[in-house]
Parts: sequence; C-alpha cells; structure tokens
Amino acid sequence: MSELVTGEAVALELRPAKLPSRALAVLLDLVVAGVVYTTVSIGLAIATASLDDAAQMAVSIASFVLVLVGAPIAVETLSHGRSLGKTACGLRVVRDDGGPIRFRHALVRGAVGVVEILLTLGVVACVASLMSARGRRLGDVFAGTLVVRERVPVAPSGYVPPPPPWLSGRFSSLDLSAVPDGLWLAIRQYLTRMRQLDPQIGAAMAGRLAADLAARTGAPVPPGVPPGAFLAAVLQERQTREAQRAFGRGTAAGGQGTGTAEAPWGPGVPGVSPGVSGAPGPYGAAASAQGDGGGAYVPSVPAAQAAPAVPEAERPSGERPTGGFAPPA
Repeated sequence: MSELVTGEAVALELRPAKLPSRALAVLLDLVVAGVVYTTVSIGLAIATASLDDAAQMAVSIASFVLVLVGAPIAVETLSHGRSLGKTACGLRVVRDDGGPIRFRHALVRGAVGVVEILLTLGVVACVASLMSARGRRLGDVFAGTLVVRERVPVAPSGYVPPPPPWLSGRFSSLDLSAVPDGLWLAIRQYLTRMRQLDPQIGAAMAGRLAADLAARTGAPVPPGVPPGAFLAAVLQERQTREAQRAFGRGTAAGGQGTGTAEAPWGPGVPGVSPGVSGAPGPYGAAASAQGDGGGAYVPSVPAAQAAPAVPEAERPSGERPTGGFAPPA
C-alpha cells in the first residue's frame, strides 16, 4: 500500500499499479488508437487525393496529433483518469493527493507520453517505472499523478460475535437516533477484530467505545456487563430495528444467533448463575440471579400480542362472572 495525505490531512491507502498491468493497459490503448488512426488515415488519404504533397503532409500530421495525442488526453480528462485499457485492467490515474485528475494533468501526461512511449517504443517509460518506488513514469512525475488499482481483492467480512443470551433484547428501549454512523462503524470494526488485539489494548478500546455509545444514547453501561458484550448487544438491537423497518415487524432479532459461537467476552460475568435459562453459552453462563445489570432479561408481552379484552355482555354464559353464585343445574 502507498499512504497518501490529502489536503485535509487524511491518510489514504492506495495500491499503486505495477508495471505489467500498466503495460497491458497501454498496449490495449495503443491497439485501439492504432486501429482508429489507420481508419482515419485511409479516409483522409482518399479525401485529400487531389491535394498537393504539402497539404497531404499537413493533414497527416494533424490526424496524428489529434488521434494519438489529443484523443487520449480528452478521454482521460472526461473519464477522470480511466482510458479503455485502464478500465479493462482496473486502473485509474489520480493526483498525488488521491483526487481526480484535471485537463492539465492529462495534458502533461499525454505530451510527455509522446516521447517516452511513442517515440521510444515505451523503453523510457518502462525504465522510469522500474526505478520509481510507486511505479510512476516521467509523465506521472511531471504531472503529479499516480496510477492506482481500483479493483483490489476484497477481504472477507469479519464475523461479529453475538451478545450473551441474557443481554438479547435488553436494550430495546434505547434511543439510538443520536449515534453517528462513524461510531457504528468503529464498533463493528472493533467487534470483528477484537480477537486479534492485545487484551489490554482491546479492553481499553472497548471501554472508550462503550463510554461514547452510552453518552450518545443517554443510558450508562449496566453494572457487571463487559463493555464488549454491551457493544455487541446494542449493535444487535440496531440491526434488529433495521431489519424490522425493512422486512416488517415479524423479523427475528438481529440474525446473530445465541450461544452457538464462541465470543471472547470473558469466562463469565460476576453474579451469574449458570443453568438458569437453559444451556450455558460460550460466555460461561446463561443468565444472572442478581438484579440491576446482572439479572436475566424477561421481555414483556407487547400490547399487540396480548389477548384482547372481551366485553362482559358478549362472553358466553359459562364465562361471565357470577360473583360466587353457581346457577342450578
């Protein structure tokens, strides 16, 4: 990777294109340009057959400049650094700060490219690219540009461990509207990588993220709940709400699963009594016998699911209240 720093002091990790991929992209561009130039030259030769030699020479030079120099400059300017060959190879020309190129960048690259690519058959460009740490040719050096790879192998997304079963649904009343997307992304990245972190560093990071999340939601971390488990439970609650908004109220909570995968929250939580609500999961216990912060969460029955009240007059005679009087048989 090549770390570039933008004008806002943001570090960008870009992967510079190597010489083989750049050479293949240039070869594809030259083949297309050669076919277009040959077709245009034949047409102009037929059209200018009645002119003198000087006029024919002037038309040939103009067609060479327009097709082999002007056309690549125009294509790179309009496509923001993606010619036909670069598009096929997954490359793009960007500025040194990672931004899109403009006409002046494409003009310098095209003008220098006439010498180092067309007139020297690419020898100068290959030597300069091999000597550069980021594979830049002379046109890139003078223009302040860099050819980078757009299509890079995507690493498999990390597994987000589920929260302990006794925390599932516990934070359903939290207001998550004030939590920014950047904090959600940081929480997800921590949960997917916490197995790779040093235990002390991971614990400190989880504490900071849990404190930020508690400040945004207005509810402190419950006593006895590890910060990592708190983050996982709140993230699951957010995913549950998003799934309910997208697919309806009957969606299962979170889709994370409970107790089937190992999660490194620690061997257990103080005050937890194993075996209270089923088989103990990977957290060392299934529920807690204590109250605030350690007790098992007992969800209340929503009003929509409770049995509707039936007016007394509409009940069957056998179900009406009798006040303790049994009618005669």
